[in-house]
Amino acid sequence: MTDAFAHFSARLAFETDCADVYADQRAGVSFTLVDVRGEDAWRQGRISGAVHLPHAEIAARAPQEIDRTLPVVVYCWSPGCNGAHRGAREFARLGYDVREMLGGYEYWVREGQPWETDDGPGQRVFDPLVMVVRQRSQTASVTA
Repeated sequence: MTDAFAHFSARLAFETDCADVYADQRAGVSFTLVDVRGEDAWRQGRISGAVHLPHAEIAARAPQEIDRTLPVVVYCWSPGCNGAHRGAREFARLGYDVREMLGGYEYWVREGQPWETDDGPGQRVFDPLVMVVRQRSQTASVTA
């Protein structure tokens, strides 16, 4: 086995991406999605179905609030943020099966996945710079 193969295999064991997390949500796969950002970020918008647990509070709160028998997926703001690394490290220290969601909240929203605020669902917009955007047919037919 080459060093490169070992490196990328290890990364895949501990990372996931927005599309895979969304697919798992839709398929009913059991896991806990954790937003590790601060309160202001959480209120601004979050992934539908996520639990809010800022990375600085994981050690104190996770053992009482997060089911240890389920895998945990953590996310932060974006690829430019290391909060998800901090959160994943803390969950791992506590013995959880944890993965980091690459791209964070930014790419989740840019890929048009469901997000929300306290006021309800956000508008789903699909960014063609990060995904294939399929256009709906203007003349869709309906058969009886």
